[in-house]
Amino acid sequence: MAQSSTPRKVNVKDGANYAPSGISEKVVQPGEFTFSIAYLDHGHINGQTNGLLQAGATLKYVYDSDSTRLAAFCEKYPQAIVADSFEQILEDIDTKLVASAAIPHLRAGIGIRVMQAGKDYFTDKSPFTTLEQLTEVKEVVASTGQKYAVYYAERLHNEAAWQAGELIKQGAIGRVLQVINLAPHRLAKATRPDWFFDKDCYGGILTDIGSHQVEQFLTYAGVTNATINFARATNLNNQDKPGLEDFGEISMTAENGASFYTRVDWFTPEGQATWGDGRTFIMGTTGNIECRKYNDVARQAPASKLFITNNQQEQEMDCLGQSSFPYFGQLILDVINRTENAMRQDHTFKAAELSMRAQQIADLAETEK
Repeated sequence: MAQSSTPRKVNVKDGANYAPSGISEKVVQPGEFTFSIAYLDHGHINGQTNGLLQAGATLKYVYDSDSTRLAAFCEKYPQAIVADSFEQILEDIDTKLVASAAIPHLRAGIGIRVMQAGKDYFTDKSPFTTLEQLTEVKEVVASTGQKYAVYYAERLHNEAAWQAGELIKQGAIGRVLQVINLAPHRLAKATRPDWFFDKDCYGGILTDIGSHQVEQFLTYAGVTNATINFARATNLNNQDKPGLEDFGEISMTAENGASFYTRVDWFTPEGQATWGDGRTFIMGTTGNIECRKYNDVARQAPASKLFITNNQQEQEMDCLGQSSFPYFGQLILDVINRTENAMRQDHTFKAAELSMRAQQIADLAETEK
């Protein structure tokens, strides 16, 4: 594992603008791989940008219609050139990849334009809000040969979560039998934009936050599909925002028998040091892993800890500041070499599909109450 003497600086209270900075591990030289940014509606764009820059990519253009968001982005990344229009980015011969964090229901349409312009696309999660969008994007991927990559940050940009996957691949806990993900988030209601409370815009809590959790399950269990046993999404405590779903849960069983449960919610209490106390529990045939991904309650914040027990030992691993977040370098090399080492396209789509299908089941249950 890569080493670092100091933990990264993160905004641990604000999940919307959470932007990890990892160890720089460049896979390309300056100017060898150029990307541009378009649509800054969600603060996750900063995490996407950090990851690509630390892997050696060169940032060229940034575009957004909001001057305040543009100014804030350019203050963080002064090398960015403000584009006059989105079309300027699409027409730029240097730009190989376009990263974006638009309002969720617009992400698919933006991605289609990017791919039809002959560039690869890297969007914040959730990548879609409807199954119809997924179908259309699949068709464009097939016809253009371009990539539709997704920032599933809760695994890709978290040290403990990434290390858990590496240990599983090494056989440290045997075959994975169950994954449990708990994913509380801080609501910060007063700071959220209007679209955050419009379900047509964000697609529902299972479509949104749930896509992170499903992606982790598919990865850790090493499976390509699952059956949804149960799904629920509702508004338990925010009746002043009827478009908000503040609580959701899903149960799935994979094709190999591995089981999955996740709870996603907007109930992180104000007294907690971080924006969310995300936990992952992975049970294998010969061992168990727990990830405390952002917080170690009353002991350390931020934190990224992994606890593993197997037939050899029990161990606590402090992962904070210990990773270069390899996904981003892998993505850059995939774009250059037209490979699929960072994440397979079918895996990217399946995580989103299953979360949206769970959302459909939950929506139907709510209407039948």
